[in-house]
Amino acid sequence: MSDREQFKTRLGFLLIAAGCAIGLGNVWRFPYITGMYGGAIFVIIYLCFLLGVGMPLLTIELAVGRASRRSIARAYEVLERPKSKWHWNKYWQIPGSYILMSFYGLITGWLLYYCVTSFLGGFDHALTHEQAVTEFTSLLANPLTMFVCMTTVIFVSFAIVAMGVVRGVERITKPMMILLFVLLIFMALRSITLPGFADGIEYYLKPDWSKLEEHGIMEVLWAAMGQAFFTLSVGQGSIEIFGTYMDKQHTLAKEATFICGLDTTVALLSGFVIFPACFSYAVQPDSGPSLLFITLNTVFTNMAGGAFWGGLFFLFMLFAAVSTLIAVFESIIAMSMDLFSCSRVKAVVVNFCIIMVLAMPCLLGFNYLDFIHPLGGSSTILDFQDFLISNNILPLGSMLFVLFITAKTGMGFKNYLKEANTGKGPKIPAFFYWYYRFVLPVVIAILLAAGYAAIFGK
Repeated sequence: MSDREQFKTRLGFLLIAAGCAIGLGNVWRFPYITGMYGGAIFVIIYLCFLLGVGMPLLTIELAVGRASRRSIARAYEVLERPKSKWHWNKYWQIPGSYILMSFYGLITGWLLYYCVTSFLGGFDHALTHEQAVTEFTSLLANPLTMFVCMTTVIFVSFAIVAMGVVRGVERITKPMMILLFVLLIFMALRSITLPGFADGIEYYLKPDWSKLEEHGIMEVLWAAMGQAFFTLSVGQGSIEIFGTYMDKQHTLAKEATFICGLDTTVALLSGFVIFPACFSYAVQPDSGPSLLFITLNTVFTNMAGGAFWGGLFFLFMLFAAVSTLIAVFESIIAMSMDLFSCSRVKAVVVNFCIIMVLAMPCLLGFNYLDFIHPLGGSSTILDFQDFLISNNILPLGSMLFVLFITAKTGMGFKNYLKEANTGKGPKIPAFFYWYYRFVLPVVIAILLAAGYAAIFGK
């Protein structure tokens, strides 16, 4: 497709692709499970899985995008052999981006609320854990406030996408991602001055073999493999779209290395911010949304100058979340343009309305619809949407991409290698076919089964 937009700079591509991968899981999951599963030992295991699982899957999506110059709405038709049916799979992959955005926009709205409220000094000084829980619960019980915050971040993100790949997505996201790294490094350096810095870093990164014995090596391996797999958001075409805007000056192994490096840097540095703060104020670190909106809000309100530091942290998190919104919205808009041959602005307007409608059940699931528990117990509609993405569409989509590039009726491994190895940088050897064909599908199948067992085997 000769008139397909391309990123103006390589740095723009790397930062935007990294922005798609860098998300809330880097902060509310990676540091927590690193400290829980053995510190530096877990990091080494995670990096091995990132190299062996995450990077190959990343190069596959980028290769499909760069070779086809289409979103997944049309990529299979371009690359598959005649009369094959690989393109049928797009009909269950495409909804994945919509499901993800139906709850990710809401969480990003929470971050906007906490960022503004922190900077304005809206939280009481020296909150207890129970008071922080009350603050978060009161937000969830207020659908109007959540709606305004969610609409704001979704509207702004779609407005950026409406301006185009270069004038909008690249021009806005590139400086935003640079500022994200500056904020994170600044806050990590500031943590050195906290009284609990040494204890926090010791808990976070000191090799602790007893944690492996406590949890069992299989649980640690599964946690590391799962984090490496899900951190890059591969499987639903969100990364694939940025391959369509790439040039061919560098190999995909080289580009994937930089993206994984940026993603892992954010995850690691987040721990340098979180654990010294928690240990300085005797607050037990947690995982998931409660880490951000309860644990860390408790910590920052107990700090001197906590309004500023809390606001700065939530601003960093807001940038990380908005970068993901912009990236996935660009994927959605590109798919709409490919499927319906419509203009970018029309695709933005229609999809803005669709996303807002899809987000309402999730938003109301914490108040008017809080009696609905799709997965049983105390599960929410958000939990169910996350389950559809994390435990179904991402692993199944990744499995599909692997099979597609190794099957003779699909893209074929030779064509994948030709695309992935074009340009300067390290090449993927031909004998990796056996690894891609037989090992990666088994790894993904294990993750899929383990995810179901964790939810339904309790």
